[in-house]
Amino acid sequence: MGVVGGKVSRRVVLGAALVAPWMVAGCSSDGESEGAAGDSAHNDVLFVGAHPDDESSNLSTFGQWRENLGWTTGVVTITRGEGGGNAVGVEEGPALGLVRESEERKATGLVGIENIYYLDKADFWYTLSAPLTARVWDERDTLARLVRLVRRTTPHTMVVMDPRPFNQHGGHQLSARLGIEAFRLAGDPNAFPEQIADEALALWHPTRLLAQNYGFDTLLGPDAPGQPHTDPRSGLPVIGVWSGTPSREHNTSWAQVERDAARLYLTQGFAAKPAHEPTDPQQLGSDWFTVLADEGRFVEVPVQRQTELKPLYAEFADWADRTGIPWLANRAQPDYPPKPETAIPAVATAPTLNGVEGPGEYPGPELPLAIWQGGGTCTGTAKLSRHDDDLYVLVTVTDDRKGAELTADDIKRHWRTDSVEIAIDPRGDADDTSTTFKTGILPYTAGQGPAAERDADNHQGATPPGMQVAAVVSEPYRGYSVEVKIPLDELPAPVDPAAFAMNILVYDSDTTDKTGQTRLAWSPFGSPQADPYVWGTATLVDYHPAPKPEIPSVIPQSAARSADSRASLDQSRRTRVPIAGNPR
Repeated sequence: MGVVGGKVSRRVVLGAALVAPWMVAGCSSDGESEGAAGDSAHNDVLFVGAHPDDESSNLSTFGQWRENLGWTTGVVTITRGEGGGNAVGVEEGPALGLVRESEERKATGLVGIENIYYLDKADFWYTLSAPLTARVWDERDTLARLVRLVRRTTPHTMVVMDPRPFNQHGGHQLSARLGIEAFRLAGDPNAFPEQIADEALALWHPTRLLAQNYGFDTLLGPDAPGQPHTDPRSGLPVIGVWSGTPSREHNTSWAQVERDAARLYLTQGFAAKPAHEPTDPQQLGSDWFTVLADEGRFVEVPVQRQTELKPLYAEFADWADRTGIPWLANRAQPDYPPKPETAIPAVATAPTLNGVEGPGEYPGPELPLAIWQGGGTCTGTAKLSRHDDDLYVLVTVTDDRKGAELTADDIKRHWRTDSVEIAIDPRGDADDTSTTFKTGILPYTAGQGPAAERDADNHQGATPPGMQVAAVVSEPYRGYSVEVKIPLDELPAPVDPAAFAMNILVYDSDTTDKTGQTRLAWSPFGSPQADPYVWGTATLVDYHPAPKPEIPSVIPQSAARSADSRASLDQSRRTRVPIAGNPR
């Protein structure tokens, strides 16, 4: 044993990897705190996530820390995932949120996690925007609740998600930002002083801060975590915990325990994961974490600021500067490839909406759709035309197996089965999809023919009155074609014919369990369904739209409440921590 920064440290063997000296408990409280070790609210580790499965990829680590180091882990889940999909039922909104809470508690219980704190914020839909999420969650209120929980649960180590913008759910980004801020502010007497004066909480200083890092998943085997690693973008150190370490309690590898737990998140389709992890140690990976802070201080590396940042990345860099970790924005913006371009021709006669291309209906070029996720055999193309104020889209898909046929009461979250998505940014200047139009089209349903809905856009839900859909599904099944009429004057913003941007995507499912396998897109970079920065430019030839006002966005705000959760109420009575991060 040795002394690091005045604290006793040790090295503990975890499988083939070593736990470094900083990974041993050491934290401090100013004044007397109820959160001392032994209190039912205390956890050694606190994970902060946005949804009830965000911790699922780190359960092998949390289980190992508990079994080998005696560390307990608590989880803060800011929403209950009400805006996500449902692979096993038709529940959505708050009802789905309570189902997902039950799944999370059952799954995390396998690795000994007892306390999950929900902050009752709304999960609306998949976005890449932390600023949009901040407006929906009431960022300041959420931060206050999180600081309160850190002061009450007194962790020495905090684990957050990756806060960087690219290809990251906005909820993941913001939960990480708030976790980082709470790490810093929980020990600051000027931060939420009413918690000290009115609630008798003490300041608390966690010592370690880690962030999930998925950039090292190809490094397999027990030796990988023993080597030094650096995050290639930020320059910060990265550590790994090997998942192949055997568990004495479970009599199998921690990788297998994590897989067993993950398959309990049924609504998210995780039961479709293979039941068994490899038994060959050289095929098992590690959980990787960027080390953001050690010994209570941010780890510092040189700042390498990019220029010509897009608005979302500039906002992130400003946040990193204000928070005292400017290097976290190093190379955060990727090298975006050139956007595809096309011209949408005007046609004198409106196409007949029947799912089949007729003579002269689509004189423009055929747009190829490329794979951006998965690796199946599905292929697709798209063609565009305009007649007066109506946009026409024809998408042709070659496929080998049908997905699930959704019932009439489940026409939502189209990406769970075979479907087409059309995303439109009328002015070509969107930073997130709240100002765009996005529609998901199902070429077939359970005995009802094609159907359509709006998803993750300016007004999720029913399609506009003037929109029409037709589809042809081959028999025997070899694919389908979808034809759509979209009134341009019903889009959420005035159309700029020269800057008009869009993406066309195909979701392919070859199973009936409401999970997808392959995704295609006209512009396939990153998360192309949610990133308007990558959508292609589709110039509207000879189009002169009439002026129209912008339509304000309508974002789902309903959230499941801890007051309606028996498990949350029971936990609150046991730990004496108020539900939802509320004050006493």
